[in-house]
Amino acid sequence: MKHFIQIILICLITMPGLAVAQGTGEKKGIIEWHSFAEAYQLNKKKPKKVFVDVYTDWCGWCKKMDKETFQDPETAKYMQKHFYCVKLNAETKDTIVIDSVKFVNKNPHGRGGNNQLAVDLLRGKMSYPSCVFINEKNQVLTVVPGYMNVRDFAPVLNYFGENAYKDIKWEDYLGSYKKADVKK
Repeated sequence: MKHFIQIILICLITMPGLAVAQGTGEKKGIIEWHSFAEAYQLNKKKPKKVFVDVYTDWCGWCKKMDKETFQDPETAKYMQKHFYCVKLNAETKDTIVIDSVKFVNKNPHGRGGNNQLAVDLLRGKMSYPSCVFINEKNQVLTVVPGYMNVRDFAPVLNYFGENAYKDIKWEDYLGSYKKADVKK
């Protein structure tokens, strides 16, 4: 009986952490992370761009980006203001439902395997971490693969957050961004 109570207590203690990892609108650090389905619904009610961090549990660079880039107060503040932020474990075994379309992991009982939503978002180029930028109409704007520190991430985030992508090519924007950064 004593062991049974200990198991129940362990489950109760660890369950809130599971909810955060799955993305239930709770804060993990200083960014409010949502599940993809939640962000999709929020965007329907109040349009806003969506940022998706596609990661895996085993990815060291994903953990480094979580710890350093996403924990930066200025970065987090900017992300909260301009995006619904989503964490998507590419290898989730959970079925994700968006407007009655089901996205599944075709290898739900084995190791690895990718959820079809992650495959679709990354256009089959499975690289972790990857950042997916989606506009207010739920259209993928671009996928940016690989780890980025705060300094490298800032211009990318601003390019989409300020809608500069609508008016200027990335290369031109980056050049003007770096010049402005040098003047600071």
